[in-house]
Amino acid sequence: MNRLALWLDDRLGISAVLEFMTKKDVPQHRHTIWYYTGSSILLFFGIQVVTGVMLALYYKPTLQAANASVARIITEVPLGWAVRSVHSWSASFMIAAVILHLLGNVFTKAYRSPREATWMTGVLLLAVTLGFGFTGYLLPWDSLSLAATKVGTDLPKAVPVVGVWVTKLLRGGEDVTGDTISRFFIVHVCVLPLAILAVLGVHLFLIQRHGMSLPVKAEKQGERAAPLPFWPNFALREAGVWLVLLGVLVTVAVLFAPGLGPAANLMAPAPAGIKPEWYFLFMFQSLKLFPARILGASGEEVAVLVMMAGLLLVFLLPVIDNRPAERKGRIVSWFVAAAFAYTVAMTVWSLM
Repeated sequence: MNRLALWLDDRLGISAVLEFMTKKDVPQHRHTIWYYTGSSILLFFGIQVVTGVMLALYYKPTLQAANASVARIITEVPLGWAVRSVHSWSASFMIAAVILHLLGNVFTKAYRSPREATWMTGVLLLAVTLGFGFTGYLLPWDSLSLAATKVGTDLPKAVPVVGVWVTKLLRGGEDVTGDTISRFFIVHVCVLPLAILAVLGVHLFLIQRHGMSLPVKAEKQGERAAPLPFWPNFALREAGVWLVLLGVLVTVAVLFAPGLGPAANLMAPAPAGIKPEWYFLFMFQSLKLFPARILGASGEEVAVLVMMAGLLLVFLLPVIDNRPAERKGRIVSWFVAAAFAYTVAMTVWSLM
């Protein structure tokens, strides 16, 4: 066994990795809990990969077989309903973890120099994760998923010049059809996994390159406890958090397994009271607030452009808030808090 370990270490450099982990320290302060949100994303992503592969073994991305194959997974495949439920709920948990991770970085100003690129890759991670949720929602091919996808793929039409082309690209034509299912499935299982691996790789590299950030106040006031060794101390604490999250996920998945409606009918009208998933509800409700026409332009066009501008501001937050410890940083924090309160309010309003 020793000879085998030496042989593997000589080729893989395992001892160097372990040495790096033992020397890596994690800052300790009253906001240390935010660090655990980052590793939670990795947990849910791993669950998504495993359960997604299991579902792909039985799923058929065609107009005739998509809904029937999901029904077969639920009713005939041993524990298929549980695998599908875990996959569905872990997607929501992962999106929530990414949002919480970004919020923690906002309120601790973890995006300040030299970690601007770390923040930007985190925002890209959120975008890719939302893409997973959007493309995966259509795959069961029931009436709700069809109607929601029609609404979602209609939104890019409001973008000047390229909007109509983007909608056709997403749908594979003028309307949502069987080609859309195949296209969304390919994006869901091929394009987005490659994209998220690339973004995660760069993001994790930047974290190792610059280390974990201290909150502005802690750094300014010299509030620094003895750092915690990553291995094994912090890693064991992370493992405990993972076990709790895994227990919550499995419990929720068993008690609240998602249902499956009848196969979508392309000629049927959209069901009454249709709503998107919770992470798109604020956009759904915001669109309702805009009038039909604004200064001669379509209200939907204005709404989409405002949302795109908001996303760009979030991406460029480290550039905008380049003096986080000064008055400008406090003003940005108030704006961020107001934007978050608006998002929560629109989400709750949409549920009422």
